[in-house]
Amino acid sequence: MLLLYDEKGLFYVINKRLSRRLKLVASYLPKSAYFADIGSDHAYLPVTVCSHDLSAKALAGEINEGPFKAAKQHVGAYGLHDRIEVRRGDGLTIIEEDPVKQVTIAGMGGSLIRSILETGEEYLKSVDLLILQPNVDSYDLRHWMVTSPFSLVDEQILEEDGHIYEVLVAKRGQSGFNEMSYKQLLLGPILMKEKSKPFISKWKRERDNKERIVEQMKLATSPNQLKIDQFIKDIQLINEVIEND
Repeated sequence: MLLLYDEKGLFYVINKRLSRRLKLVASYLPKSAYFADIGSDHAYLPVTVCSHDLSAKALAGEINEGPFKAAKQHVGAYGLHDRIEVRRGDGLTIIEEDPVKQVTIAGMGGSLIRSILETGEEYLKSVDLLILQPNVDSYDLRHWMVTSPFSLVDEQILEEDGHIYEVLVAKRGQSGFNEMSYKQLLLGPILMKEKSKPFISKWKRERDNKERIVEQMKLATSPNQLKIDQFIKDIQLINEVIEND
């Protein structure tokens, strides 16, 4: 793992601009990484990684002109054009034929990240590591992993600025969770075992929200019983995990 904390100079300045969730994403990249960062947000992650590891290279992808220009300016400000190439394109298409080994996608919804992975599967041929940070809908990503060439090998959860984030790590091959129950898909097989403070906080909030929705749906003229039953099942599963130590 990369050491992402420096006490002086340029590295320290860059790290102050990198959120804890992105530092966690970066910590999973190996030394001498060659990775594609999809939806790169000023290329903060590639700039930090390539500043710390002089053997690392990256592609920074943005679909819109404004963020694309901002990322290019940020890379140029740190003199990293020789190892970070900023490309404008849709999702994984920015990889083109380059033999990148890792892909990072952070700060999007899980369903959108899944769509990016599914539609761009042909660009993952050389990739052996996925580091994904969905803002919501982690279930969609775990479900995709079960039927994809990648297996879930690690996951972490953290709270930052009042928001709770999950990071899911998947490797190509059969070394991780190749099958998961619905409960594991929903809550995360590793996270539900560790039961960290952010995990408990998140799922208490989710449970309370689902309970409110159920009560509202019951008041409808024609209640959707299938959806009500699903929400009740989710509530029961959440309670089984967070109330039993």
